[in-house]
Amino acid sequence: MTLWPRNPVRLVALIFISFAARFALPNAVAHEEPTSFLELRINGDGVIATLTASTTDLAHDLPTVEPEMLLRADTAEAYAPDMAEKLCPRMVLKADGVPLSMSLRKVTPVPDKRDLRLEFQCPWSAAPKMLAVRCDLFPYDPRHRTYLNIFENGKLERQEILQEPNREVTFQTGSSQGIGAVLRQFAAAGIHHIFIGPDHILFVIGLLLLGGSPRQLLKIVTAFTIAHSITLGLATFRVVVLPRAMIEPAIALTIVGVGLLSFPHAARKDPRLTLAFVFGLIHGFGFASVLQEMVLPRAALGWSLFAFNVGVEIGQACIVVAVAPLLELIRRSSQIVSTRIATAGALGVTVAGLFWFFQRIIP
Repeated sequence: MTLWPRNPVRLVALIFISFAARFALPNAVAHEEPTSFLELRINGDGVIATLTASTTDLAHDLPTVEPEMLLRADTAEAYAPDMAEKLCPRMVLKADGVPLSMSLRKVTPVPDKRDLRLEFQCPWSAAPKMLAVRCDLFPYDPRHRTYLNIFENGKLERQEILQEPNREVTFQTGSSQGIGAVLRQFAAAGIHHIFIGPDHILFVIGLLLLGGSPRQLLKIVTAFTIAHSITLGLATFRVVVLPRAMIEPAIALTIVGVGLLSFPHAARKDPRLTLAFVFGLIHGFGFASVLQEMVLPRAALGWSLFAFNVGVEIGQACIVVAVAPLLELIRRSSQIVSTRIATAGALGVTVAGLFWFFQRIIP
């Protein structure tokens, strides 16, 4: 008996195994999204620009400095002029087309996030009609994205995400950003967050490995959606705040759990509905990490949270639409091949989850 039937399912199965194996490889590290946060506060005298960035990125252009060294206040102060020299040409603000001078006022380590907060003063002689912002902070990593918040008279007026190929935005002072623009920006951020997070992808795939009717799979995915929406809202509004050092290993354990329970079995009640809801509560805290780090005022959180959650759901739906029909096609063609693929997939999900768990608990 051969492992593969003589039909196109063989090719489809090979593609699925290759896809699953890609995420089970040890070098597939979850949530390594290169991100910085830029807050611009416009006042009568100019702009106060506050940049929060990873010490890993900031240390990249300082050959003699390790990222951990910048978490010490004295070291951060000592290297502040060098960091400003590198960053200022890459963070350009123009008032009515005229570049603003930038001077670094303060450097503050943020040890719990392994970040550094840098505050710049950008004065002007008269308030402009247009303010242009361009950020290409860490050109060594083209994946880097900068979340931009623009405040005017203490009120959040604009939210943008600067990344390749669009790293520049123009803001008309005295104007407000439409809700549609916020929805587009943060829905895209939610989709992106799903596709750069192999842990979330593998979790969803693990839920699909045992197959089921469209109605059954819809219930499972809906349970996961409801659960992570609850904790995403609670965490974003800071009703419940859990440290990332706790959440990330817990997410890895949910992947181990779904992997172990996804091995094909004969007579056993399907636990996926309950599993999806309980584990979805944990994943919601992981989804909230991006919005939490942006420290958005409560007035901005409603639409941003809604749009980000919609983006997450779109990303998950893409995974389900791509994987579920593929597994069903294999299952209808050959039950033997289907069982072997489910077993291999469950093993891959479990191993990847274990790897991420130990990676996240070991300093």
